[in-house]
Amino acid sequence: MMQVPTPSKDLMTFGIFVVVVLTSPLWLAPIGAGYPQLLQTFAIFGIFAIGFNILFGLTGYLSFGHAAFLGVGSYTAVWSFKLLSMNIIPAVIFSTLTAGIFAALIGFVCLRRSGIYFSILTLAFAQMSFNLAYSVLTPITNGETGLQLDQADPRIFDAATDKAGALPSPSLFGLQMGDMGGFAGVYVCFAILIVAFYIYLRVFRSPFGLKLLAIKSNQNRMGYTGFSTRPYLMMAFVISGMYAGLAGGLMAVTDPLAGAERMQWTESGAVVLMTILGGVGTLFGPLLGATFIEYFENIFSGVNETAMVQTFSFLGEDVAHGVATVLGLFVGEGWLLTLGSLFMLVVIFLPGGMMQGVRLIRARFSKSSDSSADDSGKTQEA
Repeated sequence: MMQVPTPSKDLMTFGIFVVVVLTSPLWLAPIGAGYPQLLQTFAIFGIFAIGFNILFGLTGYLSFGHAAFLGVGSYTAVWSFKLLSMNIIPAVIFSTLTAGIFAALIGFVCLRRSGIYFSILTLAFAQMSFNLAYSVLTPITNGETGLQLDQADPRIFDAATDKAGALPSPSLFGLQMGDMGGFAGVYVCFAILIVAFYIYLRVFRSPFGLKLLAIKSNQNRMGYTGFSTRPYLMMAFVISGMYAGLAGGLMAVTDPLAGAERMQWTESGAVVLMTILGGVGTLFGPLLGATFIEYFENIFSGVNETAMVQTFSFLGEDVAHGVATVLGLFVGEGWLLTLGSLFMLVVIFLPGGMMQGVRLIRARFSKSSDSSADDSGKTQEA
């Protein structure tokens, strides 16, 4: 059972998190991750992962269909831009609420089962949503082309300010988002991440969070005592879906396009990998896993054979081409092989995820400092 820290310790944890997030452009720049597009990706998938951890980490219910809520959030945000305003506030609010409603409908059916049956049901609903977005719901989703902005869109609240001939971009009271906004867009995403993390932290430390952990520990025993677990599971599922919808809405904020590919099973699998890699049920594990995967995706997928040949040119032309051929299996289009290898290593040697590695390192340094203190004390006594 999770140990509940004191409120002062939680406040310190939150303060450290805020400082780390706000200063991340500085300390991520030396490793090539300090540019706006990647920083926004870190924030968005961080929100997606911590929301997923509320369900999987606290209750043990593994969903393979969370990408459905991600896609619903994206579509809702783009429709908000098309019909209402390019201001991101209505888009973010509506994407979160719509995903929550959709999660309540799916959760009502899926939570009738548990274990692998629950996982299969969520995967089935996600794939149904993906196929519907591609075919039946084409008038709403624009099918495989994806939902995009158009100059002819009504935008009833922006009608008086729209410039003819210029396709508008999402903004926050004139502050541009996405690539056009630069670091302004980054810090808007960071602000939303900080608020989302605070709510996530309060859920973890609340009596509600402890009840979810009790359900994960032994749901049958709780049922035998007369405690109804279904309302709590439903609430956790809806909150988790709202986090996914918020992440999907922010994807549309940074890039005003919504496509059915965001609802595909691979996106659901990605957030599962992020959570397991970082540490299921831990506070910071999903954030760490999301940052790790998105960073290596951008680094490894961008490496090509020409760059590798130039890097190893000091070995001679033939050897450099040979090394580039071998490493080419793990970079570029083959970067998923690298991810799979890293994932296997973590699962085999660190079943608790990367956070387990952090705890082991901390314990090792703690033992070293304790032994040093003991040695110095013995020396003084001598």
